Amino acid sequence: MILAGDAGGTKTVLALFDEAADRLQLVRDDTFRSASAGSLEELLARFLDAAGRPPVRAAAFGVPGAVVDGRAKATNLPWQMDEVSIAAALGLPRVRLLNDLEASGYGVLAVPPSSLETLQAGTPPKGGATMALVAAGTGLGEAIMPWDGHAHRVLASEGGHADFAPRNELEAALWAFLRAEFGHLSCERVLSGPGLYNVYRFLRQHRKLAEPSWLTGELKAGDPSAAVSKAALANADPVCAEAMSLFVGIYGAEAGNLALKALAVGGVFVGGGIAPKILPAFKSGAFLDGFLDKGRMASLMRGIPVHVVLDPRTPLLGAATRARTL
Repeated sequence: MILAGDAGGTKTVLALFDEAADRLQLVRDDTFRSASAGSLEELLARFLDAAGRPPVRAAAFGVPGAVVDGRAKATNLPWQMDEVSIAAALGLPRVRLLNDLEASGYGVLAVPPSSLETLQAGTPPKGGATMALVAAGTGLGEAIMPWDGHAHRVLASEGGHADFAPRNELEAALWAFLRAEFGHLSCERVLSGPGLYNVYRFLRQHRKLAEPSWLTGELKAGDPSAAVSKAALANADPVCAEAMSLFVGIYGAEAGNLALKALAVGGVFVGGGIAPKILPAFKSGAFLDGFLDKGRMASLMRGIPVHVVLDPRTPLLGAATRARTL
């Protein structure tokens, strides 16, 4: 068996895969609230106990944070993770921790075309070329997938914490609004689940439009970003609709920034949990408008394929794929 995990700020998915066949076969998986445990080891014990403690040959986990020397501190969780201590807890000679976007990158390389929604077909070069992955969920992750002449490698980054750069007067006003609240303003403060609500709060004040009572109730009842998203997709409130359009446009702009920095002419993939849920907003054109708005580089950008990753198990598959090499 292969043990794999996709740990996030909100939820952690753990799974067992059978590697007896030529391809990995999912045997069992379970989803946990990340905040329900004080450590990854605690969740692993729960999962394996429920599975009857099957024999495991290798394990790898995508985790939300930078992995340095086999150690990581979760960005949005009070978890300290260490490959050596996790391996000891599992009774394995080796465990691999991967940045969550590194795991997603390996998953993107393994998913079938049916798991992708193409926003722009582009004209990728023949043979291998560098690709990139950007993914907004609880936070914002970015990864680069360079071609080494034989295969794609996956390079983790913490690009989601780089500075947010406004492109016009409205985004400059958004920057000022959030800068006053957060101090350093990273892209993640805008492009994430909480980020969508941040954009909405700014626009509600900026447009000076009263919030309808039904929306106030929904914002207070649960996840406010989900309420904004629902109202935007239903076109039930103009501020929510504008917030969604602004959010998606900034998302496209950041995806384009990553493509330029990596020269990812092989393709850009949009992962994470948000994009599949608001796919109609991505297909409306705002995302590609932001992606292509690169001045003298616009013609280059039109040749880059852009795909939304639809399969929520992509990071899990990536972690399992990486575990097979241990």
